[in-house]
Amino acid sequence: SGPLAARGDLFQGRYWVLTASDHTDQTVFNHALEMVSLCGAVPVVMDTAAHDSAVALTSHAPHLLAALMAGRLAEAEDGAVRISGQGLRDMTRIAGGDPGLWSEILDANAAAVADVLASVADDLERAVLALRTLADKDATAAERSRRELEELLRLGNTGRARIPQKEGRPPLELTAVPVEISDRPGALAHLLADAGASGVNIEDVRIEHVPDPPRGLVELMVERSAAGPLSTSLRNSGWPLGK
Repeated sequence: SGPLAARGDLFQGRYWVLTASDHTDQTVFNHALEMVSLCGAVPVVMDTAAHDSAVALTSHAPHLLAALMAGRLAEAEDGAVRISGQGLRDMTRIAGGDPGLWSEILDANAAAVADVLASVADDLERAVLALRTLADKDATAAERSRRELEELLRLGNTGRARIPQKEGRPPLELTAVPVEISDRPGALAHLLADAGASGVNIEDVRIEHVPDPPRGLVELMVERSAAGPLSTSLRNSGWPLGK
């Protein structure tokens, strides 16, 4: 990051929160709005408490939860870590952040982050109780516990669906087009070039490595209506589609 990472569209379409107070001069506030507009960003006016709660929910608490989950791996058996799947990689990716920087961020918003974690703790307690019941093979309570877990998982589906895939736009209904690629330099670039030639916009890319034989499985995330045309175009270009 820093000046060398600067680019003209850095704030294009991004939300820019302004937290004015009763002491904010209107002229100063108007200058801030003008600057946001010149950068191509989207101004959002919030009071400080609402802002702190929002970033605690969408940024600060998720980072801490990722770090706590990744921390379970610190003393885990090598065999357990070796079989880590893509889900764990996705969940713990942000846990690689600078601890010094993030401890300062959490310190500055401690109360709001604690409120989010307290709510998560309540759901964790529900999940633990349901799982203990299932592990104890209590036939009478088993069905209720399964419903409890399913309710928590469905709530996660609902919340995940609300996250915009692009800043300032509503969530898209995406589907994956899986493609097998060889494990050699330039293979991914070749695939993305052929995908671009299809005229379909790639919203996201996920990669999983398969060791035997060495190859990769790439999931190209596109809008559902574009999956068919992209699959046809890639197949015609000689790419083997995964399952």
